Amino acid sequence: MQIDQLIQTISLAAIPVLFAITLHEAAHGYVARHFGDMTAYQQGRITLNPLRHIDPVGTILLPILILWASSGTMLFGWAKPVPVNFAALRRPKQDMLWVAIAGPASNLVMALGWALIFKLGWMFPGNYFAEPMILMAEYGILINVILMVLNLLPLPPLDGGRVAVSMLPHRQAYMLAKIEPYGMFILIFLLITNILGQILWPLVRMVTEVIKFIFGL
Repeated sequence: MQIDQLIQTISLAAIPVLFAITLHEAAHGYVARHFGDMTAYQQGRITLNPLRHIDPVGTILLPILILWASSGTMLFGWAKPVPVNFAALRRPKQDMLWVAIAGPASNLVMALGWALIFKLGWMFPGNYFAEPMILMAEYGILINVILMVLNLLPLPPLDGGRVAVSMLPHRQAYMLAKIEPYGMFILIFLLITNILGQILWPLVRMVTEVIKFIFGL
């Protein structure tokens, strides 16, 4: 990817990315507080200030490098995870499900919101802001769908892994939870070997097409 194309892509994707990671992480903290864990609240992580959630490597450096290396066809990264003390939840095993699912749910809501913005851009084609609005909305839909689908994979420490731990019987949940220290290494291995892409992209395309169908895009 040329430098000028990379700059254009970053400028259009920056706002959707910041909203996607900020609301995703804040949603975890908000739901955790609702169910009795005050850890994220006490550390000031239930906030819409993106600076509280940005990881310099995972949120900025790595996504830019991957965008450049893949010519804009791949995006991967992470934010600073919101601290959750599951033992402090009123019903730790059951409430873990709602805390975990809050992040992907927020990404789904944002994807629908960006689809609405895309639709508004279509409705006013002669407007000076219509084209950049549509392009930014495209990134917004894609980024949030990717984050939602990726985080729903049943691999700890991803949200889907915590959902699975919450729903499985105690013995199986314990065995799955033991994978968590190695989860990120497994995820990076799946990314490098393109196995992750083969799993992820069909699901991303399916969800994106459903959203476009709902809004007539």
